[in-house]
Amino acid sequence: MPLTAEITTAQLQETAAQVRRDIVRMVHAVNSGHPGGSLGCTDLLVALYFKVMKHNPEVFSMDGIGEDLFFLSNGHISATIYSVLARSGYFPVSELATFRKLNSRLQGHPTTHEGLPGIRIASGSLGQGLSVACGAAQAKKLNGDDRRVFVLMGDGELEEGQNWEAIMYAAHHKIDNLIGIIDHNGQQIDGPTAEIGGLGDLRAKFEAFGWHVLQANGNNFDTLLPALEEAQAATGQGKPVMFIMDTKMGFGVDFMMEGHKWHGVAPNDAQLATALEQLVTGTVGDY
Repeated sequence: MPLTAEITTAQLQETAAQVRRDIVRMVHAVNSGHPGGSLGCTDLLVALYFKVMKHNPEVFSMDGIGEDLFFLSNGHISATIYSVLARSGYFPVSELATFRKLNSRLQGHPTTHEGLPGIRIASGSLGQGLSVACGAAQAKKLNGDDRRVFVLMGDGELEEGQNWEAIMYAAHHKIDNLIGIIDHNGQQIDGPTAEIGGLGDLRAKFEAFGWHVLQANGNNFDTLLPALEEAQAATGQGKPVMFIMDTKMGFGVDFMMEGHKWHGVAPNDAQLATALEQLVTGTVGDY
């Protein structure tokens, strides 16, 4: 599908359904991976790469001068970013069949030494993405590059203290070309975030730390796209921007949407068949 600001919501929905098909098939094929968060964040990544961000899949460079940059901090949802990168033209869609296999460029957590186009940092050691994004955004400001930097984090990941150092740093240095996004699904590998780490009132916390904060449903393009538009409009005003994105883990596959069970469990053959029946597409096509 061509990258264009004119892409319709219906086209985005179709692409998101195909990405979700890719996710469950990739994880099932190797009986390994993290489908829950991957499915929940699919709509965001589809919106960013197919409509919102300025980027060039045909000529990838690590520095990304003149382009919007995206950093995935919660690297365990690698199936999503791999599918979206392939579907938007960074590498052949057929390569998705190598997910998590030996010598593949599509490892369980994204890495850089394989040289996979679209991946600028290794991620999976949680808590580091926001710090990297701060540095990239500052570099753009120093270089007179007017594009933005986006970074996605998990809500359970906020239990890592390095995040809060970066949160203070970004506000203090007025890194206002930075848009942070939190996958706020209330679940992590061991259970509900409220029981394990107790995140409290995230909006109030970020506002107290000096960020511009907005919150919206991230599994509905009718709420997601206006939120991303608002986030971009809020840049350049002296504050970093944080979008608290309310999602459902496993969104799109009904039996994966309750609790934390599907954080890191692959579907069996019967479960895969059920999932694919629910993820119907008409125009794109499986790898």
